[in-house]
Amino acid sequence: MTAPDRLRAALDAIDAANADDPVRVVVRGRSLPKELAHAELASEWVRALCPDASEELRLAARAHHIRRWEIPRSAHPEGRAGYHRWRRELQTRHAEHVGRILSAHGYPADAIARVQAIVRKQGLGTDFEVQVFEDALCLVFLETQLHELRERLGDEKLADVTRKTVAKMSAAGLARVRELPLAADDLALIERALD
Repeated sequence: MTAPDRLRAALDAIDAANADDPVRVVVRGRSLPKELAHAELASEWVRALCPDASEELRLAARAHHIRRWEIPRSAHPEGRAGYHRWRRELQTRHAEHVGRILSAHGYPADAIARVQAIVRKQGLGTDFEVQVFEDALCLVFLETQLHELRERLGDEKLADVTRKTVAKMSAAGLARVRELPLAADDLALIERALD
């Protein structure tokens, strides 16, 4: 199998795993399983932010929330500590799952370890690819979940969430925020967070 064929097969396997998501969302006019939609958008943003992205970064973007629905937020206690424990468990599970897929497709151990490190966000703040990954995920979040959260959390709490999101982004990622197809009030909220 050629390297491009192996990459395509691995991406297809990741997409097949995410296609099982029971939750559907409409993104850019298409109804898709939620994690499949988010994976496609993350991949798109990685390509936009880093046109020469490594194969490992491309795989990590596609698998960042692989089968996320299997560990619901309700499986952990409410509050900040419970939320962080849930996020760590998810990152570990996502890394394990993508590792199995990549191994089955003949990827070497060092490539698998690199994808898993990116999925776990190891080196955030010092590793360029991990920052591109984080920027892509933040852009997906802002595009697909900001408006829904506004209805659930209210403006004050959402403003705090938005500030924390943009604080994690690089200048290159922030420069792309205005390209998002957002409602005017959502964009205004982000603009306030950027000030």
